[in-house]
Amino acid sequence: MIFQDMAAYRAANFAPRVAIIGGGPAGITVAHKLHRSGIPTVLFEAGGEEYTEESQDFYKGKTFGDTYFDLDVTRLRFLGGSSNHWAGWCRILESYDFEAKSYIPHSGWPIGRADLEPFFAEVYDILGIQAFEPDHPVTDSFRAMQMIKSDHVHFGEKFRDELARSGSIAVVLNTEVSELVGNGRSVTSAKLWSRGADAGEMTASHFVVATGGLENSRLLLWSNERSNGGVVPNAGALGRYWMEHPMYWAGNAFITNRDALKPDADGDAFLIPSVEAMAKLGVPNFHIQLETMPYFGAKKFMADIACRAPEITEWVSKTLGSHLQCTARVHIDWEQPPVESNRVALSATDRDASGVPRIELHWRKGELDRKVLLEGMRLFGEEFARKDLGRLRISDWVRNGDDYPDDMEIAGNHHMGGTRMGSDPATSVVDGDCKVHGMANLYCAGSSVFATAGQCTPTTTLTAIAVRLGDHLARTMAS
Repeated sequence: MIFQDMAAYRAANFAPRVAIIGGGPAGITVAHKLHRSGIPTVLFEAGGEEYTEESQDFYKGKTFGDTYFDLDVTRLRFLGGSSNHWAGWCRILESYDFEAKSYIPHSGWPIGRADLEPFFAEVYDILGIQAFEPDHPVTDSFRAMQMIKSDHVHFGEKFRDELARSGSIAVVLNTEVSELVGNGRSVTSAKLWSRGADAGEMTASHFVVATGGLENSRLLLWSNERSNGGVVPNAGALGRYWMEHPMYWAGNAFITNRDALKPDADGDAFLIPSVEAMAKLGVPNFHIQLETMPYFGAKKFMADIACRAPEITEWVSKTLGSHLQCTARVHIDWEQPPVESNRVALSATDRDASGVPRIELHWRKGELDRKVLLEGMRLFGEEFARKDLGRLRISDWVRNGDDYPDDMEIAGNHHMGGTRMGSDPATSVVDGDCKVHGMANLYCAGSSVFATAGQCTPTTTLTAIAVRLGDHLARTMAS
C-alpha cells in the first residue's frame, strides 16, 4: 500500500508493528524482508515519488573543514533515496575490513563478514548481480579485484509494485519523522510532519532509523536533545566517527602487460593491497584504479612528461613500438580512518521548514589519509615496475605534499559512520544487531552503522546488513 500523506494513511486504520523511517536502499531492503514475513510495517518517506526542490531544501547544511560537496547535492530526498543517483558499483567489504588493526584507532566491528554471508544470495538478487569472481594475484602485494558495475538499481522503482501490492507494508510519502520520543529504555512514539504541517504522533513496537548516513545522526541527535537523553542513553559517540572515501587522480602510467591487470569491459582495472602490505605500511585499506587509455594516447603522454621525468621517458623510448600496450590514469580511493572529531552536529541557528536544526558536518582528512595516499601510490609504483607491468609517475601534488586539489572527484558521496556499530557504548551507538545501546526497540540501518569504511563502495555491504537486520526483526517479531 502506498499513501500520499499521513491523512490518507490514518484513514486506512493500518496497525503496524514496525516503523521504518526512510525510503532509501536500507529502509526499503528491511521493508522487503519484513514483507516476506508478513509483519505489518509502515515505511515513512519524507519525499514523494519524484524529485522536488521543496523536498530537497530540507537537506541543506554547512560543512566545516575540508572542501566537500553541498549537502543538498550529495544525497536525494525522494522514494529510493540516494540510490536514485547511485552509479551501481558493487563490492562487499573484505573479511579483514571487519577486524581490529593496532595501527588504526577505533577499528574493528562486533560482527564479521561471515555473519553477513548467509544473506549474500538475497543481496545479489536485490542488486541484480552475480557472485563476485575470486581475486587474482598481480604483484607480491597487490591483487586484481572485481568491481561489479551493475545496472544501478533505483530502489524506489524496483520495489514500487511490491510495496504497492503488499497488504503488510504501508508506505507513507511526503511524511517525515521529525522527532522520536523516548524514555531512556525504549522509543514510545514518533512525531510526524506531513505535507508541510504537524501530523501528530504514531506508535509501533519497533522503530528502524534508515534516513541515510547523515540524516540518521541528525534525527537521533535532535530527538535525544528533545528527550533529555531518552532516545540514545549512551550518546558519546552519536554523530561521531563520520567517514568518507577520499578519491583522487594521483598519477599516470604506461602499461606493458594489460591482461595481467584484469581490466573490465570499460578498460578499468582495480587492485587492492594485501593485509601484510597494509600492516607493514601502517595504512588503512585502499584501491588503485587504472583507467586505461588506448595505445595512441601513449605518444602524447610521453611528450607531456619528457622534461619532468626523463628516467621514465628513456624507458618508454626503448619500449615504445615493441610491447607497450596502453597508458592509464591512476586513481586512488581509500578508507578514511574513524576519527572522533569528524562528526555530524546540529546547527544552533539554522532550521528547516519543520523546525529541525540543519546539519553541520565537521570533516577533515588527517595524517593517515595523507600517508595512505603517498605510500600506497609508492608501493604500487615500485611493484608495478618490479614485475615489469609498466611504469608509474606519481603526480607532483602527491609527492610534494601539496593541498588536495578541489577540481577532482574529492570523495565518493559515501556517508558512513555517525551511528557506528560496536560493543562499547562509549565509542559506538548500535550493537551487532544494529540496536541502539540501552534501547529495547530502536535500530539503525544503512552505512551510518559502519565501524570502518573499507576501500569499496558501501551499497552492497549496507544492503547485506539491512537484509540481516530484517531477518533479525522477523525472528524477534515471531518470538
